[in-house]
Amino acid sequence: MTAPDTLPYTRIAVIGSGTWGTALASVLARAGRDVVVWGRRVEVVDAIGQGTHPALEGIALPHGIKATASLETALDGAEAVLMVTPSQTLRDMAAQMRPHLGKAVPVALCAKGIERGTGLLLSEVVQQELPDHPVGAISGPTFARETALGYPTAATVAFPFTFDDRLNPNASPAARMAVTLGGPEFRPYVSDDLVGVEVGGAVKNVIAIACGMMSGAGFAENTRAALITRGMDEMKTLAEALGGRRETVTGLAGAGDLTLTCSSETSRNMKLGKQLGAGIARGECFDGLPVVVEGETNAVSVCDLAARVGVSMPICETVNAILHHGADLKQGFRDLWSAPIEGEPRTLEIMLAQPAS
Repeated sequence: MTAPDTLPYTRIAVIGSGTWGTALASVLARAGRDVVVWGRRVEVVDAIGQGTHPALEGIALPHGIKATASLETALDGAEAVLMVTPSQTLRDMAAQMRPHLGKAVPVALCAKGIERGTGLLLSEVVQQELPDHPVGAISGPTFARETALGYPTAATVAFPFTFDDRLNPNASPAARMAVTLGGPEFRPYVSDDLVGVEVGGAVKNVIAIACGMMSGAGFAENTRAALITRGMDEMKTLAEALGGRRETVTGLAGAGDLTLTCSSETSRNMKLGKQLGAGIARGECFDGLPVVVEGETNAVSVCDLAARVGVSMPICETVNAILHHGADLKQGFRDLWSAPIEGEPRTLEIMLAQPAS
């Protein structure tokens, strides 16, 4: 039960005017919050101000959402910030926010990934640029259009807990952010395992590409279920190696998001994989349009990070090899299925030759 001292943040800045940023702004507006969306594209900002979004066709946004192309205006007086910009632009965006952000204002990251080159989790990237601010994440099985429509949706709100947060968890940034977002259609859960939540969000995009590849190549549900299950094990192993908890990955930000992303072509990751699996050249996918697919970049950064901490992630490594090193798609998955037989519980140390090999 929510304690009386859990106070919501009343004025929220949403940095990013894409579909997910706009969907989150809709959640906040329905919850009665004062919300302003920042975006680069003036035509999108104008549309949001008029209650629509070009990429959310047919959806009338809730009343009260303000929008601006001025970062200073968006952050003026903000009690909390949601960063909903692409993972690879996050560092630059955080640096731009610094002079306009009030003291100790919490920042929740709503993008998913690992910074290419550094191998840093996105929270670590933003913490470097905004060292005096609590940094957390909002993650889960959340397609933007369904969230904007007000369909029942659940997500995890994760922030590291300080000593004071342990003494009074209801006043922690995670709890306050959850109460800020909560409403009849949007159900948040609170976590103190930011690492586990972030790893789930980054790796699931790569596994979704794998599922799409196999679907496009003509395989069906058995294959997808195997990739989801073993992909989740790769998530757990990497999360644990980085100091997260395996059980976090069985929650909304891991298993929930993974299942959703691997089950629908609404996911650009799944859709890209399916087109590649069907033999369509990368440059011709999405009808040749320059669509950003986070898992395509994450495949590199996830594998680099896993190699650095000594974690084997064969599904992610296969996807990375196909996307970025010219590996043959069908041969890559044949090799995956003919790898030595292992014990499924980690505690069962066994390795057997695979007859199929």
